[in-house]
Amino acid sequence: MKKIAILVIVLALSGCAELQQVANQYPQVNGALGNADIAAGLKEALNNGIDKQVTKLTAVDGFYRNELVKILLPPELQKVDKTLRNLGMSSLADEGLKVLNRAAENAVKESTPIFVSAVRNMSFNDARNILLGSDNSATLYLQNTTSSALYGKFSPVVGSSLAKVGADKVWANIITKYNAIPLVQKVNPNLKDYVTNEAMKGVFKMVAVEEKNIRTNLSARSSDLLRRVFALQDNR
Repeated sequence: MKKIAILVIVLALSGCAELQQVANQYPQVNGALGNADIAAGLKEALNNGIDKQVTKLTAVDGFYRNELVKILLPPELQKVDKTLRNLGMSSLADEGLKVLNRAAENAVKESTPIFVSAVRNMSFNDARNILLGSDNSATLYLQNTTSSALYGKFSPVVGSSLAKVGADKVWANIITKYNAIPLVQKVNPNLKDYVTNEAMKGVFKMVAVEEKNIRTNLSARSSDLLRRVFALQDNR
């Protein structure tokens, strides 16, 4: 009987060792780190993207001096820009480009709370799937689930910003001068729609920058929660 008991104990200890080896491959999945922790970690990562990266866009030249998100002219206006420069009106063309970026800066400044609110709506299951996804899965989730609603709130802010920075007057002057040139095809661009879409693209790009940084750079995981949550994706 003693031999049998010893054999049972040995087998049990062996089984525990094997189970522990399997568990170590997936740290904390079935332990203290649950869905709520994972969701909190993903939300913290996205909020870091907003705090550290998106706020940079609200500074003077936040868009204009950032080649990653700088708003360029749409194709319809590129011919306007080229024509003005050929006619010696480069300073007017430069000002037209700059005020579009200024409008985006002001819009982001006033609209950041919309993004923060959207992050709070992430579900537990979404968070777990996002965590084990690609380097920009959280950003794509945010973009796919909020773009329509964000556009509805963002557009009027951009409209106000265009007026605030004088972009509407600058571009009214540019378009008037351009349309008065003989033989050119007249243009009437929807600048509010264009700047709204470009500003939103810029915001998501900067959130993606921070998300990728947290996913790939251990030192960027600035809290214990981030370190524990993203350890899961390191071992996927």
